[in-house]
Parts: sequence; C-alpha cells; structure tokens
Amino acid sequence: MIFNPDAETAHANYNLTKSRPEVSAQDEPLNPLPRAVMRPNSFLLLDGEWKFAVDQEDKGLANNWFLAHDYTNTAHWPGSVEAQMARIQPEHTWRDKIVVWYEREFPMPELEGGHRSPNSLLQLTFGACGYETRVWLNGFPLKTIEGEEFHLGEYTSFSFELDEKMLQADNRLTVRIASSMDADTTRGKQESTIYKRGGIWYQTYTGAVRSVWLETVERNRLRSRLGVVSIVEDNLVRFNLTTRIHDPGPYTIRLKVYNRHQEIDEPVVTDEYQLLLEAGQKQQRLVVNIPDAQLWSPENPHRYRLVAQLIDSTGYVAEIESYFGLRKIEARGSSVYLNNKKIYIDGILYQPGIANYEEIKRHMYAMKALGCNLVRIHIAGVDPRIYHLADKMGMLLWVEVPSPHRSTKKSRANHKAELLRMLSLISTHPSVIIWSLYNEDWGAQDIATNQETRQYIINMYHYMQISHPQFLVVDNDGWQHISFEGKLKSDLLTVHLYTPELKRWQEMLDDLVEGKQTSVAAFPLIVGDPFFFRKQVPLIVSEWGGFGFSDYGGPQDNEERNKQIALFKQELRKRPIAGDVYTQATNIEDEQNGIIDFHTGELKVREGLLKSSAPDDDSASA
Repeated sequence: MIFNPDAETAHANYNLTKSRPEVSAQDEPLNPLPRAVMRPNSFLLLDGEWKFAVDQEDKGLANNWFLAHDYTNTAHWPGSVEAQMARIQPEHTWRDKIVVWYEREFPMPELEGGHRSPNSLLQLTFGACGYETRVWLNGFPLKTIEGEEFHLGEYTSFSFELDEKMLQADNRLTVRIASSMDADTTRGKQESTIYKRGGIWYQTYTGAVRSVWLETVERNRLRSRLGVVSIVEDNLVRFNLTTRIHDPGPYTIRLKVYNRHQEIDEPVVTDEYQLLLEAGQKQQRLVVNIPDAQLWSPENPHRYRLVAQLIDSTGYVAEIESYFGLRKIEARGSSVYLNNKKIYIDGILYQPGIANYEEIKRHMYAMKALGCNLVRIHIAGVDPRIYHLADKMGMLLWVEVPSPHRSTKKSRANHKAELLRMLSLISTHPSVIIWSLYNEDWGAQDIATNQETRQYIINMYHYMQISHPQFLVVDNDGWQHISFEGKLKSDLLTVHLYTPELKRWQEMLDDLVEGKQTSVAAFPLIVGDPFFFRKQVPLIVSEWGGFGFSDYGGPQDNEERNKQIALFKQELRKRPIAGDVYTQATNIEDEQNGIIDFHTGELKVREGLLKSSAPDDDSASA
C-alpha cells in the first residue's frame, strides 16, 4: 500500500483512491470519500478484510484485547455487525447489547518524495461507525480531534490525528464497537427496548457502516466542515469555516470562487482575511460578495466551486475545495418560497435502509422521474454523497435527526449532540432546505404534558433560526406542534394523514385547511398555548398514501395504485396546501408499499405521477 498520488485500490464502494489532480475550473473531479469537502492530498482506504471477534461477555477491555488477542474470524469493512453475525452465527441475533472488535495491520505509509513534510501529519477518519467506538493504534488509545476518548453516534464521520511517535514500520489498528437497544440513543426506526422489530420498526444496522481511511493533512488547516448561508437579495455568501491550529500566530484565509463551468480559470471573486489564531479549533464566518450571482434551484441547479486556503506567515498554503449554491428558502404566510418565488412541494418519503450508494443513486433519479422536487430522508443515517448528488441533479431534501425512543434528559442530550454533528457536515448543501427535530413524538412522547420536553425543542428551534437561517425547521413532524404564547415553534404546520378512502381523505383535507386541530390526525395538531391558524403558516401533508402496506390499506395492485394516487393528489391541489410528501419510495422490511424497485430503481407506477401544478394560482412544482 503506497501513500502517493498514483496509488489505486479497488474495493466495494469506490473506484478511485488517488489524490485529486489539478483540474481546470470547468471540470468537476470525483470525490471518492464520503464528505462534501475535497483536499489535494494523498489518502489510503483501509476498507477490506479485518480480523473480527464478538465480545459476548464484554471482557475485552478488562483483558486488554487492544494489546493482543487471538481473532478466529474475519469481517469486511464497511459492513454491519448484523450482516457479519448472520454469516458466522446464523442461528443467533444480538439482543440488548453487542460488543465487537475489529483489527487490521498496515505498513507505515510511503509518503510522496519519501519523507513527511514538517507541515503535515497523518489523520485517521471513520466515515461512520458506532454507536460507541474506541480506537487504539499499536496498543495506544486514540482521542478524537475533539478530545473524546470514545466517539458516540453512528451517522457522521470523526477523526484522529496520529502522533508520529506511535507509528511503526508495521502498525496495528484496533477498534471496539459497542451498541445496544438503549431507547435513549438516537436510533431512528431501528428497534429498541421500547419499539420492537416489525411493522414500521426495523432491524438494527450498527458497527462499521462506512469507509475508514488514512490521509495526509496539514498541521494548520481548514477542517472538512463548511457551512454556507446566502441571502440572494444582496449577492452575499456567508461561509462558516473551522480552523484547526497547532502553531498559533498570524494567518490569512483566502477564498476563491469559480463558476463550476467557465472557459477560463480566473475566479469570479477572490478575497482575503487576516486572522490571529490560537491553538485548537475555532469557527469563523467570512462573507464574500458574488456579483451577478446565479441562484440554485431544481430547474437550474447552478453551483459554484469554492477554493479556501489557510496561509501561514511563511506562505505555506493548506487548501480545501467544495461546491455550493446560492438559494433562499422561506415560509411566508401560507406558502413556501424558493428564491422569492412561490413553490409547491411535490415530495416523497425515502428510507434508504441498507441500500448502497449505487442503489441510492438509482432511487434518486427514479424519484425525479416520478415528478418529485423533494425527497424526505426519513430519520436515518445515509451515505453523505446523497447530498452532493441532490445538489447536482436539482433535488430538494428534507432531513431529520434520527430519533431516540423515549423522552429523558439523557435522550435529549443525545439528540442535541446528534443534531450538532449532522449540522457540521451537511450545512454546505443548497439542496437541503428543511430539518425535522422530531417525528411523531418519538423520543418526545410527553410533549403535550412535559414542559421540559417542550422547552428543549423550543430551544433547538431558536438555535436553528439563529445559527442556521438557511433552513426551514419543523419541531415535531406529523402532529403535536408546539405553540408558545400563540407563536408556532415550527416554520411549517405538518400533518400525517392516512386513509385509503377518498371521501374520508376529502374530509380530512377540508378540516385541515379550515384550521381544525383535533380529530384530523392521530393526535392533536397543536400542544402548549392556544394557536389560531388563520393561514399564517404553510400547511404540508408530510405523509400520506402508503397504499399497499397492511397498516394503511388501499390498493396493492400497481395499476390501481396509479389511479388512487392521482385522485388523492388532485384533492391536495384543490386546496390551499403548500406541499405534500407521499409514503413511500421503496419497500423496506414489513413496509411493502414502495413504488420504486429497491434493487433496480425501476418505477412500479407511471412517470410524473407525483408532479403537480395548480391552475388556480401561481404555484407550481419547483
């Protein structure tokens, strides 16, 4: 394994593992790593066969397995614990708690030119792994860049800077992963001690779920965390950058913005900012004016290329690169506006489950073919390359924090930590327009009676408004939205409505638009203080249909589903509703109601079925 720009390694998820070559501004290089930011550096994927052991009695820590252990099994990384156990112990599935260990060796990477630059170091990154992950290098425990002795969460990446003193000619990397059915952890629809597998609850999917790699990074650099906030009226783009500094002192940040496709390599704009930076990690907002800026939209998903450079006092440059778009999303009265134009949301609910990236890509293009302009990624961890794909193809996204399954102080702390981790890695993408904090009270079951639960959600809503104004935020999707002193703590009034009967569907929609708050959905639409609708907030039917799933009823025959979906969609568009989200894209476990084939991406219904327009107003599908 050679650590240089010419090294290529074939493996399950990526076909390119060499550093990004210099490209002209009109080219778009493939980013082979699951993140939004690219670096002009070398990296080495550690995917493939690892030694593997199930720690049934959780004795590995006490017995120092990180120093030495006789492994009798192997496992593929990435790959879930559940898939691995099905291979080696098909008669058993784990219950309550699971602890597993992975280990592999790798030689000291050969650096380009034969030696390491004094300005660089080695970084180890896990694309996603968990729920609790501990890592050792040659028996030495590693701490994350944030200083954690172990990482919590299984949906986002985390990194370790490697001390050169720990490295040897041949190195041993040991990973301990622990997971459980703990209902306080952020688990989405994975089963727990409270919600058991079956119906809408699924098998756990834990462990080594995404790639792991080594890469060279600069000692003083910009981290792979980039937030973008644009206000289209003034052509200003606000970049939220994170610096990582080992050598405090004066630095310059230079930002260069290019059109993604342009004939010359001159940037559209260049700007510089002088900073005195202390050692450690710090966020910094910088503002750039882009003259005559082109906006991003589903019809014209125009993106710019950003090259951000951190320059030290000697002139040494550390660089990252990413793509971004300028767009504005707003809830104004009873409508949703994108770039100051009223839109109607033609959405679909998507649960990728165990889909690999190639399957996800087929699903995304199939949802586009259905006429959707928005995909609601339903409380799940997902390959982060989906966000880049949505930016490129012009698909709006609605993302959600994977929910805990009960309401406690611990679950709220886990929920907040997960939200912040996700925001740090997803805030670059113009396609992401809506965030849900909770869904159908899962993890907030006492929302109607517990002021502490409501206050936490209110606080997170206010945080999102202030720190991430580029998103619309939903407090608790489906029902039981929070009203405080008559002010809704949600940018959208969303509701989940399920019935296979057309007449009942019409009645439910009529009650909804008239402002009725009880006996419309499964629970009251509002909790807390009285709220008077008066069309002051957009209405979104964020789940409906589900035709074919036994719990929801309706036709299972695809031709009949075509007819039923069309009729129900027509009723939605006859009313002052701002958007809808059909349930759902693909089958997943017991929920056999998908209208796209999970493996092939072929449609089971006609193209354009979910696309709509309203002749009686100026709304249209975005």
